[in-house]
Amino acid sequence: MLQAVVNAFKVPDLRKRILFTLAMLIVFRVIASIPVPGVDRQALQDFVKNNELLGMLNLFSGSGLMNFSIAALGVYPYITASIIMQLMTPVIPQLNELSNEGASGRQKINQYTHWLTVPLAFLQGYGQAVLFSRQQSPTGGTLLEGFGLFDSDTFLPSLALLVSMTAGTMLLVWIGELITENGIGNGVSIIIFGGIVAGLPGAFSGLVTGNSVSGNVMGTLLFILIALITIVGIVLINEGQRRIPVHYAKRVRGNRQYGGTTTFIPLKVNSAGMIPLIFAVSIMVFPGLMAQFMSASSNESLRNFGGILARYLSPTTFQYNLLYFLLVVGFTYFYTMVIFQQQKIPENLQRQGAFIPGVRPGKNTAMYLQKVLNRITIVGALFLGVAAILPFIASRITGVNTLLLSATSLLIVVGVAIDTMRQLEAQLMMRNYEGFIR
Repeated sequence: MLQAVVNAFKVPDLRKRILFTLAMLIVFRVIASIPVPGVDRQALQDFVKNNELLGMLNLFSGSGLMNFSIAALGVYPYITASIIMQLMTPVIPQLNELSNEGASGRQKINQYTHWLTVPLAFLQGYGQAVLFSRQQSPTGGTLLEGFGLFDSDTFLPSLALLVSMTAGTMLLVWIGELITENGIGNGVSIIIFGGIVAGLPGAFSGLVTGNSVSGNVMGTLLFILIALITIVGIVLINEGQRRIPVHYAKRVRGNRQYGGTTTFIPLKVNSAGMIPLIFAVSIMVFPGLMAQFMSASSNESLRNFGGILARYLSPTTFQYNLLYFLLVVGFTYFYTMVIFQQQKIPENLQRQGAFIPGVRPGKNTAMYLQKVLNRITIVGALFLGVAAILPFIASRITGVNTLLLSATSLLIVVGVAIDTMRQLEAQLMMRNYEGFIR
């Protein structure tokens, strides 16, 4: 692998792409360290460390949430907008027509996605600002001072704060698109990857030093072993696929013969990727945020109800993780079916004169592919469900409580690493170099 890295840097254009990607990641880290004004940083860091939900969001933002920087939202408003547009495309006829227009239609949908990202980022920033402005600081004030969008005295500073956070998100999206165009890999995925990796050294240090001091050395080693096994499982599930053979009928045009070849359709075990986890996390975070808001209410009934939510739907409870598991499994099936319907594989096969041996074209092909996809998705859905609640399971086995084993973060890191290595492999193979993957 080291020799492959050396070979990659020997190619001028490939070296330029790698260096450009690294430079953009450095810019991202600088942006993530610029805090907004009026924040009690030390108190905020302690608050985020002691809150598992916020700790998970902080890991994805590359510690931007802990600093409450202008990049505290990361690129997740853009991801949310992308998911919404993807789900709405088969439902709204105008979007469906655009998706069938090729590159120009996809460019228009991408433009709509950018427009939708702006209000989503503004609303998410407002929710975080309200939450921090209501949390008491050990110094006597609140974690975020002077925030009040509907107060005439604080309107302009509050609006400037939210505009800065929204602009930070859009800046990261723009950097991601620059990486896609001029660097290596998918830019938005690389940005998320960089944020997660940047937070891992601190998390690993806290895991080792904290549990070594407490005497739970064996638990720490067992926890690391579980993490390594999980990474191997993620690689196997992400790469696992069922190959459906497809035969192209022979066609004669003039004096030339076309077709007569056999290929395959790769149906992946995990076609949905990390999207089900994002869906489930978004839903599971909501009760925790509601409990945080209600705990600061002046109404006793709301405070009591918030206490019940916090007690029974905490990430450390069995019922929370059971619901999380069921949501991940359900969303995996849902999103896999949405993707399968959008690909229109049976229609494309029939249009190209291709067929699956032993299966009639058209409706029978669709039913056969749906049946196979349902079977292999069981494995992918159950794996994602177990991976989602792995921190809960690992903490019960080892006695170590940490966010280091977040399933979504591991999926992103492993998935982006494999995709980036493949792109480098393709570039090196074109130049007759032996690449990363053997």
